[in-house]
Amino acid sequence: MKIRHRNKFIFGITSVLLLALCGNSMSANFPPGDEIARKVNQRDEGEAVARNLRMEMIDRSGKKRIRETRAFRKYYGEEKRTAIFYLTPRNVKGTAFLTYDYPQHDKDDDQWLYLPAMRKVRRISAANRGDYFLGTDFSYEDIKLETRVSLKDYTRKTIDEDTIDGAHCYIVDAKAVDEDTAKELGYSRREDCVDDNIWIVRRSVFWGIKGKLLKTVFFRDIRKVQGVWTAHQISVENHKTKHHTIFTFSDIDYKNGVEDSIFSQNALRRGL
Repeated sequence: MKIRHRNKFIFGITSVLLLALCGNSMSANFPPGDEIARKVNQRDEGEAVARNLRMEMIDRSGKKRIRETRAFRKYYGEEKRTAIFYLTPRNVKGTAFLTYDYPQHDKDDDQWLYLPAMRKVRRISAANRGDYFLGTDFSYEDIKLETRVSLKDYTRKTIDEDTIDGAHCYIVDAKAVDEDTAKELGYSRREDCVDDNIWIVRRSVFWGIKGKLLKTVFFRDIRKVQGVWTAHQISVENHKTKHHTIFTFSDIDYKNGVEDSIFSQNALRRGL
């Protein structure tokens, strides 16, 4: 009886070790998190794009607010510039947002917001990039990045795989590099589910600076427009406030280019 029990014990330990080794081997087969992040950022987004952007904000009681905007984005080498102009409703018409996303890791991005009631352009500092963007559940940093990810703000590890909307994805766990960065971002951690066929993020989950689940973002209705894979809807569920935001893109045009003058503080004041 003692020998039989001992054999069972040895067999159990051996099985656990084999499972652990298999698990480590399987994990080792995942591409590194930084490699996946680079592929996401290297995905073709077109040199420039103009599009309509409908913003829908829904509070916990189901009340909706809708904003119609016109949005532009253009690359200057590795530098990306984005501009958003509010068209309706009347109380926000003329509001505009501009960002310059620089490739240098040691250079802070530039962001400006024009509020017609104040009649002045206000610069947004890097310390405020985690603030929510004009009543939405996106931060200023989220708006700037859209479907890209920050390489400098997180350390990454590929931890699992999943299927989102029928597409195979790798799950990349990303932790803020330090406490100051977490405070700036408003996030201590995020998990990105990345489609490894077209290298686009399909789902992101965020945790706040105290480690509590904060929000989940889905990138949906992903299809090609003029040869470019494009998410036509981005939705956010804020688990803390029970607030939702839905961005819907339409009239997307990658072919006709965008004038450089759009990406200026004068354009913010002038409007469309």
